[in-house]
Formats: sequence, structure tokens, C-alpha cells
Amino acid sequence: MIDHVSVEVADYQRSKAFYAEALRPLGYQLAMEFGGNVAGFAAQGKPDFWLIEGTPSGTTHIAFKSPDRATVDAFHAAALAAGGKDNGPPGLRPQYHEHYYGAYAHDPDGNNVEAVAHLPE
Repeated sequence: MIDHVSVEVADYQRSKAFYAEALRPLGYQLAMEFGGNVAGFAAQGKPDFWLIEGTPSGTTHIAFKSPDRATVDAFHAAALAAGGKDNGPPGLRPQYHEHYYGAYAHDPDGNNVEAVAHLPE
């Protein structure tokens, strides 16, 4: 079980604003901030997704669990509205499994951010 994950970002303020909007439909909000360059986002009180200003090490794929398909759709719309670039619209991905419903967006550093629901509609 993963306790938390962190991603280095080139422009801290821009990435913090992107994730605040893109993750809002998934129930995430900014929960902690240190030194003006470290942000912890939480969906259930404890931060499990962190941004750290630095030098991105390359593209990373981050998938956030969604409770349903409508929330995946809302994530994708919010990510694009926050300046993300489309990397795959909401839809079924049967190559993964029968009910895999995901959507993808690139964050400001090119990381592939996904929301996924695993249940039937």
C-alpha cells in the first residue's frame, strides 16, 4: 500500500493551481504547504499527493481512483480548464479490463495525470 507520492515540478505556483483545480472533482484539496515550494493535497484529510518545486525528472504517470465515471469526466474537464493538455478523453479502456473507465491529461510539466473508475456504470 502506498502512503504518499511526490512529484517535482518546475513552476510550483502554476502546478499548484493546476492540481488544485484538476483534483477538486476527486475530492482533493490543498491540505499543507511548506516554505512556499512544497504542497500536500488530500482527499480524506491526510496528504498523499505532494508537489515539490525542483527539476522534474521526466514524465510520470499518476492515476487517481475515482468513485464513478461522472467524476472521471469532471476531472478531465477540470484538468483541461486548468491548463492541462488532453492525453486521452474519458472512455472505456477494455484492453485493461472490461469496466476500466479513464481519462488522461498532461500537467504543466508533461506528467500524465489520470482519473480512473473500475466499476460498471
